[in-house]
Amino acid sequence: MQTNGKVAVVTGAGSGIGRAAALRLREGGYNVVIAGRRAAELGKTAALGPGIVAVPTDVSDPDAVKALFAKTVALFGRVDVLFNNAGMGAPGVPMEDVTFAQWSAVVGVNLTGAFLCAQEAMRQMKTQTPRGGRIINNGSISAQTPRPNSAPYTATKHAITGLTKSIALDGRPFDIACGQIDIGNAATEMTERMQQGVPQANGTMMVEPRMDVRHVADAVLHMANLPLDANILTMTIMATKMPLAGRG
Repeated sequence: MQTNGKVAVVTGAGSGIGRAAALRLREGGYNVVIAGRRAAELGKTAALGPGIVAVPTDVSDPDAVKALFAKTVALFGRVDVLFNNAGMGAPGVPMEDVTFAQWSAVVGVNLTGAFLCAQEAMRQMKTQTPRGGRIINNGSISAQTPRPNSAPYTATKHAITGLTKSIALDGRPFDIACGQIDIGNAATEMTERMQQGVPQANGTMMVEPRMDVRHVADAVLHMANLPLDANILTMTIMATKMPLAGRG
């Protein structure tokens, strides 16, 4: 498979949106390094896209993140795109029943992990030649509107919006662009439960429509391919009939 000479790092690439985005970026000509905690699932993703390099990584661990980017640069010499996709949730229980360990785990992966990966990417993007690159953060529509009993996930995803804007501002002098993609009901393992019905803000259960995850991957590739003098700061891509507008 031909390459365009650019290098993309995708976190949370062992399944779902991360896997789809990694494969689409590879199809688009990128050299792709994928990260995640589950080595076996990363291997499955790599097997689907010849030339994809898997690096098992806990994004909440600063040393592991440093090693991920050091290996990427050792292999390919640069980093052009980071898709900060790794994420996890906590059990859907009342907020007072969420344990400190559950809260800390979600914050560690969703927020601290995104920060650590962006930090290492920016260090490399500032010093490489040609200078610059692009960071794409997976915000989720929970960055806009919560679901019931989702305080840890929602709080971290709202925080991602602030992180995105800070990266976009701080990266501006160094040709580093940053944008956020808020995804609603892509058809992945994580959203299979929606086919049986999920709680709504009015206390009812509702089966929610989903969309092909390929559309998300196409959107990530589109954002990645923009020239560095153009940026999509925020994008919402969602199943058309999902109950987001008017939620609650």
